[in-house]
Amino acid sequence: MRTIVAFALFGLLAQGAPKPVAKPAPKLTAEQRTAQSMLRSLNLHDRIAQLVIGVCYGDVPGVGSKEYIRFRHWVKDLHIGGFIMNNRVQYGLVRNAEPHAMALFFNQMQKSSKTPLLIAGDFERGSSMRVSDTIRFPFNMAFGAARDVEASRHQGLATAREARALGVQWIFAPVADVNNNPQNPVINIRSYGENPEEVSQHVAAYIDGAHSDPKNVVLVSAKHFPGHGDTSIDSHLDLARVDASRERMSEVELKPFQAAIEHRVDSIMTAHLTVPAIEPENIPATVSRRVLTGLLREELGFKGLVVTDAMDMAGLAKQFASGEASVRAIEAGADVLLMPPDPDAAIRAVMAAVASGRITRRRIDESALRVLEAKVRVGLPKKKLVDLDAVSDALDSDDEAERSQSVADRALTLVRNNGAVLPLAAPNQACLVVSAGIRLSSFGQRLAEEFRRRAPQARIVFIDNSLPMAALDAVTGDVSACSALVFATFTTSPMLAGDLPAYLEKLSASSTPVALVSFGSPYLLSGFPKVAAYLAAFSTATPSEVSVAKALLGEIPITGHMPVTIPDFAQYGDGIQLPAKTQSSPSAN
Repeated sequence: MRTIVAFALFGLLAQGAPKPVAKPAPKLTAEQRTAQSMLRSLNLHDRIAQLVIGVCYGDVPGVGSKEYIRFRHWVKDLHIGGFIMNNRVQYGLVRNAEPHAMALFFNQMQKSSKTPLLIAGDFERGSSMRVSDTIRFPFNMAFGAARDVEASRHQGLATAREARALGVQWIFAPVADVNNNPQNPVINIRSYGENPEEVSQHVAAYIDGAHSDPKNVVLVSAKHFPGHGDTSIDSHLDLARVDASRERMSEVELKPFQAAIEHRVDSIMTAHLTVPAIEPENIPATVSRRVLTGLLREELGFKGLVVTDAMDMAGLAKQFASGEASVRAIEAGADVLLMPPDPDAAIRAVMAAVASGRITRRRIDESALRVLEAKVRVGLPKKKLVDLDAVSDALDSDDEAERSQSVADRALTLVRNNGAVLPLAAPNQACLVVSAGIRLSSFGQRLAEEFRRRAPQARIVFIDNSLPMAALDAVTGDVSACSALVFATFTTSPMLAGDLPAYLEKLSASSTPVALVSFGSPYLLSGFPKVAAYLAAFSTATPSEVSVAKALLGEIPITGHMPVTIPDFAQYGDGIQLPAKTQSSPSAN
């Protein structure tokens, strides 16, 4: 019997084991076939170059200028994948681009490029963050204070339309960071708030809105992974750190990114910070395989583009030279190298890494194909030039401005109002002190204009934050005759600088009631216990200046709720609800 069984088994073995049925390869879409065709046309150098996004400034430098020659070199010689439009800074002031000049420059570069360029913009507050004459949206925390998720959805839609009209296809928004650290100097009011569930709702709504118009297809990017809200260091200046446990990160930091992935976000931007709970080595998440591949790709299942934060930021650049940082980012799982300080060096370093076997050609092809698929998805092979005649028609509409203003109005949050200081009972006898930053800053100009129109006899004073106490006293003068003093600050830092804290303490110790209005960080409110009233706007954008002027006079109700907790001062959700005055006149005595 054993002999028969053995013989039968031998016969089966001789015939060979049954071969597994091969699964058919998934059918490629037309977009994927186009991207693969584009990839096959590129050599190794150009496939690597497609991963590089260089920085430009939205104006049109002369063709003989060093700047134009550099841009042309990146496009015609290096064949980089695209540009990110950034603000130009002159004399310490940020200057926005003029929309037509910006579109013209993009057309110049697109005409010079063999492969269509992918153009990106940090449009967290709509295009107005970088471009003049566009819809001025408040900061994200204002949306959180207004508790208006639908407004975030519409902002995504409006930003997509503006971006495509300007020649931008990739929006680096929404911010998915949960700001739960009052000392955070870099995220702060850029976040929707400290509640991960509500931040997730706003993030998801923004993505859905941005993807809702088939005529204006854009890529959006949730940032900064794995979460920059619980840091006390600005990663532009140094390496930040998140010390939260892995469990806490799952409950807080990662939730908005999970929501973004569920809502089919196109890309996720990395953060230049250490996360010991995930990566024990003291290196930025941007160059950590455990963070980008292990957590983001494998655990969270993200299949889209992974883009680094700007590689010229000190949080990364202090640790690694441009070439080494580029190699490490790709090794970690990044697809796109954003703003490497030296694109030539970045490409050479990655080329050398492939030649040495440190990075495989297959790894390069994976990222290059993702970039090309993204370009096809936004229609660049079919139409890469901006219609310059149509730019104005798509920008700065009255309806959109009204929507934006409504969010700013409803975001205002009152957390103290001793003696019913607000609304001002006698605005013409009031004093408005605007702490706007440096002398040439435009902050506060619209606030002063709106306040002056309503209270033409009020005293309005602008102060330079760098002035010593004696000069501050001299500029402000005697305030004892003022019915009330409104001190407005625009700092996004959690504390006032220089002599300003002592100066404000001195003002609040006088017999004149002081109302402190914070357009920037709401956290600094707790540092001034003697102030009679506290009003937070959560945004330094122009609509918020208009909102505050109206609220000070009682023209609009104050209905916002705190989107963050201010330790020992205000809890999440707090907010004194104040109705508008009944009078209809914009001017009051």
